[in-house]
Amino acid sequence: MRDDESPAPGTAKGLTATPIPAAIPGRAAATPSGASRTASAAASGTAPGTGASPWLRRLVVAGLLLAAVNLRPGITSLGALLEEVRDGLGMSGTMAGLLTSVPSACFALFGFAAPRLARRFGPGAVVCVGMAAITAGLALRPLAGNTALFLVLSALALGGIAVSNVLMPVIVKRYFPDKVGAMTGLYSMALSLGTALAAAVTVPMTHALGHGWRLGLGVWAALAAVAVLPWLPLVRDRTGAPREDRTAAPPREATATPAEDSTRTTDSTRSAGRTRSAGRTQAAEDGGSGRITGSRTAWALACFFGLQATAAYITMGWMPQIFRDAGLSADKAGLLLAVTMVMGVPLSFVLPPLAARMRAQGPLVVLLGVFGLIGYAGLWSAPAAAPWVWALLLGVANCAFPLALTMIGMRSRSGAGVVRLSAFAQSTGYLISIPGPILVGTLNQASGGWGLPILFMTALMVPQIVCGVLAGRRRHIEDEW
Repeated sequence: MRDDESPAPGTAKGLTATPIPAAIPGRAAATPSGASRTASAAASGTAPGTGASPWLRRLVVAGLLLAAVNLRPGITSLGALLEEVRDGLGMSGTMAGLLTSVPSACFALFGFAAPRLARRFGPGAVVCVGMAAITAGLALRPLAGNTALFLVLSALALGGIAVSNVLMPVIVKRYFPDKVGAMTGLYSMALSLGTALAAAVTVPMTHALGHGWRLGLGVWAALAAVAVLPWLPLVRDRTGAPREDRTAAPPREATATPAEDSTRTTDSTRSAGRTRSAGRTQAAEDGGSGRITGSRTAWALACFFGLQATAAYITMGWMPQIFRDAGLSADKAGLLLAVTMVMGVPLSFVLPPLAARMRAQGPLVVLLGVFGLIGYAGLWSAPAAAPWVWALLLGVANCAFPLALTMIGMRSRSGAGVVRLSAFAQSTGYLISIPGPILVGTLNQASGGWGLPILFMTALMVPQIVCGVLAGRRRHIEDEW
């Protein structure tokens, strides 16, 4: 049994597997127990369950943190300067809404391809290329002279963000199978820090540099370039990768008497049935069997992910403009967005380990949803009266993202299953989130205000809560195939 698998039926992890009867020819001897593997790993200085040395795991931690920091500045820096970009490129409200939906579209498109690329080239290589794509896109898009080219170059950066985003849970499961909650919280905290940093400093940095919005956006390419470095040694690493099972066919027996042949045929038929049944069970545990679209938990998780992503990208793309239209300065609007994003720093470190210890994550989903409903109500009724309060409440609600990532890691029994579930939930979820920012821009342009768009955002919180409660039940996708 491999380390990324669940125990076979009737075998407890950490105990010696039941030997295969000698009467079944051609079968290999039982594999070492989980305790033996753990002791062997400890003796060799590697992490139990991964085969990774301590220095390699430290390198992966550095890579995860730097990658996470770069997964949102390309988006929140644009939100802080959206008015200046619209004026500079002549964008309409609907086109600006389309621009704020590009992240979701890229995440859906490239997210579907991420698992296949990871299987072929390894997740380290894919994330490394993703960081390089972010660097190139962020460096080149400020040079665009029209909206179409700006969108294309934004898509280049967002494609790199998308594949890296999908593979973060996979990297955690592969190198830290015993610390999924803690590591998810760590890189979610880094992601929130990067998001808040870009929102807070983009506007004042643009003013300080004195070369307009183009330099203010392009400077974030330098941070992305730094994130490429720790992934270079991991390009060819295959630590913790699933191994192919190759079982030799049992050899044919010599001649036998009719009675012996009849008995052997009966035994072989029973053994074959047990083998096929065990094979199907093991394949399901490996995440390589069954249609994930047949899992109700996978669909609930995809819808929850999509609705929280809708709220997040509407917030990142439009909230500074909502505050600016309410009479606040661009600097203060950027700081308010930073407050919303920075709330994810402490909560992203607390929520995943807490969720991992709970039998069901529904209560956390409801709690975050209530914060969101109150925040939207305040933003709708009096945005300028208590903007810091509304920003803080919406920041708590936006922590549904690390909660969703944690649930992805908990709803499958194996690393291979997490790869499939992560790709399905994130890609499908981002497809669901595409229309939201576009509709907000269209409703704002049609109504001439923000009342109707905010009501739309409030209404979306209700199905988000429902889907999150369903996704938070203690289930595994392999049990629903």
